[in-house]
Amino acid sequence: MDGLGAWVDTPQLLALAAALGWASGVRLYAAVFLAGASGYMGWFQLPEGLQILQSPVLLAASFSMFVVEFFADKIPWIDSVWDTVHTVIRIPAGAALAAGALGTNAEVMTWVAALLGGTLAATSHSAKLTTRAAVNTTPEPFSNIAVSLFEDGFVFFMLWLSAAHPDIFAVVLTITVVLSIVLIVILVKFLRVVVRRISELLKGRVPG
Repeated sequence: MDGLGAWVDTPQLLALAAALGWASGVRLYAAVFLAGASGYMGWFQLPEGLQILQSPVLLAASFSMFVVEFFADKIPWIDSVWDTVHTVIRIPAGAALAAGALGTNAEVMTWVAALLGGTLAATSHSAKLTTRAAVNTTPEPFSNIAVSLFEDGFVFFMLWLSAAHPDIFAVVLTITVVLSIVLIVILVKFLRVVVRRISELLKGRVPG
């Protein structure tokens, strides 16, 4: 992340808050580790509310969980179980990270940031959860691994983009959120059909 500089103005802080909120729904531990490591290495100055992320103890913990999640996310069905369990973790974590990024003495702004981060985390998490559940209906593991690697790369890209080009990031994030909502609607319908057909097969019926 060369030349990222310091988070010194509102657009950069908003981009950071949105990026961490969104990334939390996909790769929470990667987002925490990358933000903390960047601050620890001096690549940019983290806002006061996020400086705890560059603590060596927290860096070690987030890196360990990042590695665990990286491999768990590549195993069919284990990834869906992991995602389901993390429903109660990723969304509040996204809200907390966004609030920390915009952390000010203004209580209203803190709540606005938390709502922004939580909403983005919920959207990206829901898209990830439904996508991986749909991919897991295929009998081979390679599509699962390919999707997981794409998610890894996209999270890294979005975090970098939010720091280097916050204006472009805003456009890309908007498009990503819209596509995520469309994807959720389509895949929920698809999964309902799959569940219904499996239920019919278990009852000895031939699905139409």
